[in-house]
Amino acid sequence: MLDREGFRPNVGIILLNSQNEVWWGKRVREHSWQFPQGGIKYGETPEQAMFRELEEEVGLRAEHVKIIGRTRDWLRYEVPDHFIKREIRGHYRGQKQIWFLLRMVGRDCDINLRVSDHPEFDAWRWHEYWVPLDVVIEFKRDVYLKALQELSRFLNRPQGANNQHRNRDRVQHGHAPHTEKSIATNPQTPAPAAQDQPESEPK
Repeated sequence: MLDREGFRPNVGIILLNSQNEVWWGKRVREHSWQFPQGGIKYGETPEQAMFRELEEEVGLRAEHVKIIGRTRDWLRYEVPDHFIKREIRGHYRGQKQIWFLLRMVGRDCDINLRVSDHPEFDAWRWHEYWVPLDVVIEFKRDVYLKALQELSRFLNRPQGANNQHRNRDRVQHGHAPHTEKSIATNPQTPAPAAQDQPESEPK
């Protein structure tokens, strides 16, 4: 479903924990990290699409989160031709997104990356709000920055601020807790660059 300008309606999700850290997912078999996102199906509202994508990609349902805010208007990014399937080149330009800021009210163990038969992520972690954009694929970076900037006005003081570094270096695989140091979480090691892999389907 494309609009007249060739943009596919889409939602993006920034999920916060009680320390105002964001959920940061590693794409399956890649070294790039991103927020959950996905297309809006015909007949869906952006909010309905957001809850569907949240469950499909992260395993969380509506009762696990609280909506804090959303972007006022669509944020757009264009996808370079070499990332677009040949059969839709000339018609598809990119994504237009409504971004939602959510507060997680469930537990870490409620997260399950294997709900879908085709998972988007194979690992995740909590990261400070201003994520490193150099690990995001290049053509999405400007939209990520705009979404983070616009939604930052909804942030409040972290709950349990004394414990704000509690989960900083934990990477979760699937839904089972697992403690591990990774390149992306070690401040002494440069974060890996996003891999330029063609998107099998525009997300």
